[in-house]
Amino acid sequence: MPYQLDRWQWGGDVREDDLRAEMRSQGLAPFTWHNGPGDHYSLHSRSYTRVIYVLRGSAIFHFPETNEDVMLEPGDRIQIDARTQHAITVGDEGVACLEAAIRKR
Repeated sequence: MPYQLDRWQWGGDVREDDLRAEMRSQGLAPFTWHNGPGDHYSLHSRSYTRVIYVLRGSAIFHFPETNEDVMLEPGDRIQIDARTQHAITVGDEGVACLEAAIRKR
């Protein structure tokens, strides 16, 4: 599978500071991005593995290789392998995400 999905299981609010600290403890350098309702990223890939947490709102990640559409909501984490083709459609409330790159050395 070209991605790994971890659903939020801890209840309560998703705290950006906690997730940012967790990512930093793993040696990652997280940054935040936002998009408005219905925004769309066309099919693309990255040269590195991406780790993304949804902080607020929702987004659907589309993976044509496996013909899957994966809805992410607050707290959900997805790790997308390098060179994996995917597209993203933002949900009705927009989305805010915390993202970091895992680069091979």
